[in-house]
Amino acid sequence: MTTVEDPSVALAPSGLRRVLAALCLTEITSWGILYYAFPVLSVSISRDTGWSITVIVAAFSVSQLIAAAVGIPVGRILDRHGPRWVMTTGSVLAVPAVVAIATAPTIPVFFAGWVLAGVAMGAVLYPPAFAALTRWYGDGHVKALMILTLAAGLASTVFAPISAALDDRFDWRTTYLVLALILAAVTIPGHIWGLRGSWPEPVRLAGADPGDFRNAVRSPAFLALAIALAAGAFAASAGVFNLVLLLIERGFSPGLAALTLGLGGAGQVVGRLFYLPFAARTTVRMRTVSVIAVAGLSTAGLGLTGVAIVLIGLAIGAGLVRGIFTLIQATAITDRWGREHYGRLSGIMSAPIVIAMALGPWAGSVLSMWSGSYAHAYLILGAVAVVAAAIGAASIPAAVSPK
Repeated sequence: MTTVEDPSVALAPSGLRRVLAALCLTEITSWGILYYAFPVLSVSISRDTGWSITVIVAAFSVSQLIAAAVGIPVGRILDRHGPRWVMTTGSVLAVPAVVAIATAPTIPVFFAGWVLAGVAMGAVLYPPAFAALTRWYGDGHVKALMILTLAAGLASTVFAPISAALDDRFDWRTTYLVLALILAAVTIPGHIWGLRGSWPEPVRLAGADPGDFRNAVRSPAFLALAIALAAGAFAASAGVFNLVLLLIERGFSPGLAALTLGLGGAGQVVGRLFYLPFAARTTVRMRTVSVIAVAGLSTAGLGLTGVAIVLIGLAIGAGLVRGIFTLIQATAITDRWGREHYGRLSGIMSAPIVIAMALGPWAGSVLSMWSGSYAHAYLILGAVAVVAAAIGAASIPAAVSPK
């Protein structure tokens, strides 16, 4: 996956394989427990405690906002020292966070648990993992990122059923305690053992601005990139979380709506397989604009049609595009400014994206009430993504020729 000529790589091939395998395992586990277990258990939490779903979801949304804020200093530490102890610390913090959530007797304690979980997520989810692979794999980073996202795409497939089965047999509190044990057993040793090795010096992209990373952050291209990706992520997040409600509104049974959502998730994993050939045949600008635009058109299409087979096809297609969008985000910094300040730039870029994704599910519901239907809300979300695609056209630095 890499070549000996690339001076940014400081690990032997066996070490690179170890890093990738460890991150695949820890990302599946971290995403599955810290993120995907919640929607499975939220109804049980509300039923058992009497807390409203709105309050429970608000606690989870707070964790996403905290993760966005934490990602910025985490990126700075990653650039200087590498991912091993940052991600290990995040893993260690995640365990008491999940225990606090599981045992929370009151809403304030429940919120506190999710605040700590947000700190952990900022240190263990995609951005730091992307930074690790981008620096260690050098010129082979795109293939490594694709493998990682393919594996992490299985997080909900693995942990949603596990969470549901544990909840059925025990209760949501016991489920979260069991998940905390799994988190400790997998991610802490996974990061300590898997991420060891010297941290290589970065290699600057030919033509990139050699100045301080602040030059990139202050550039119009960086602002356009952050807005485009955040708006695209907002539309995608709102679209995914409200898809079942849209389909039920269109006459689907709850079971068929859930199956369609699952097919869209499978499409997301499959979509990532197409990124390498797609990237080889397109420029940075072309793939940024086209992927966000197609995501917007597919979202709007879901709001336009009432034909069941077309809705299912559009849901799968939207999933395919979301899968590619994840890799557009993962490679956005390297394609434009190289790997020199990837951690810091990625942390700053990811903050509005994570915030947009946290607000998306709630905003989708608000838009449906304001516009009168989920179908109308999807038309608005589609328009947001199309505008984001147009902004994305301005996200290429003048000093870097798109490739």
